Amino acid sequence: MKERYYLEYFSKASVMESRYSLPKGMRYATLRERRKFYSKEFDVAKVGKWFEDWNQNDMVKFAVIIGRHTRIFPSKYKDDAATTIIVDEYKDLDSVKTQILEFLPESAYYDRNIYYMNQRVIGQELAFDLDPENLVCPIHGTLADKMKRHQGLAFCELELNMVKEETRRLYEELEKHFSHLRVVYSGRGFHIHVFDKETFNWKRKRRLVLAQELKKKGFSIDEWVTTGGMRLIRLPYSLHGMVSRLVLPIEANELTRFDPVADSRCIPKFLTKSTSSSRVSS
Repeated sequence: MKERYYLEYFSKASVMESRYSLPKGMRYATLRERRKFYSKEFDVAKVGKWFEDWNQNDMVKFAVIIGRHTRIFPSKYKDDAATTIIVDEYKDLDSVKTQILEFLPESAYYDRNIYYMNQRVIGQELAFDLDPENLVCPIHGTLADKMKRHQGLAFCELELNMVKEETRRLYEELEKHFSHLRVVYSGRGFHIHVFDKETFNWKRKRRLVLAQELKKKGFSIDEWVTTGGMRLIRLPYSLHGMVSRLVLPIEANELTRFDPVADSRCIPKFLTKSTSSSRVSS
């Protein structure tokens, strides 16, 4: 009964409190909504398909963060709410789903490293991370400006459109070098994944050279992700609990018209139902 009380408490708190300014329609997902999503919408078959051309050696490692940014978490995980919890012991993807449902995290990730016998690192997927806060917004200023206002992770629709255009341009640049690219809407920004097999064996120095070349050309990529310092990346088809949007793979030619604020493919059912209910009641 006590545990149920805390679940209810934090679920309600998530709707009332938001630390960051977000585009209209985006908000924190409650614990109850996270549970609904992962029990009814999270598609492990699609997740499995994502890794078909990716991992040739061993099982993928996953990770969750329960409530670092939203501060919404089941009470029994209060001490671990901001911790990155690695999920590397599981039977299959259904087992991973079960563990996610146990933690009800705000975010789910996978480890881009490829391990031999689940221990020694023998490679890593190459990826590029573009987030709206790394661009200079004509309204809200630079990341430093937003940090001063304690809004480092905040973003607006203008910044979202800016980072979308940045992703489109970067994709066109990367097409000159790679043949197997995938674009993912991450919930806030975008990721570009490189699945060319030879890149999985690239050393850090080669990744760094590429990252620096792209930054010189004006791209605002997260160098830490590209060089491998940050090996975790958002899990496609999972829920970004800070904005209540699915982490959605999309085609590159969709970028220009893609609107994550309104695109039904990345809006979880719990949000569309609540919106419909409010329209009926009004």
